[in-house]
Amino acid sequence: MQQDNFKENTRYTITWRNASGQLQPANIYIYKLFASTMIARMTDKGGLLYKISYDDVTKIVKEVAVTAENQYRIPAAILDEKMWKDRTVMERYSSSPQMGK
Repeated sequence: MQQDNFKENTRYTITWRNASGQLQPANIYIYKLFASTMIARMTDKGGLLYKISYDDVTKIVKEVAVTAENQYRIPAAILDEKMWKDRTVMERYSSSPQMGK
């Protein structure tokens, strides 16, 4: 896959290759796109953010755009590429203002 296959603030159901090399399904919410990776929350897991390489995604099963009032908010500094230089996972809670949190 390539960066052009994805959009920020969008939910996806994908098949991806995890760190141990196994293919598995995942539901993700994309916060930020970089040249070779993206920052996404696994919506079917806890509150962790992941840096996912486009090369690790083998298939997009479903794509759902998220309306502005339902978008999750995270400070821009957390999504800065420099912040993710040496990490692959980060714990960060966020919610949509629409959800009342």
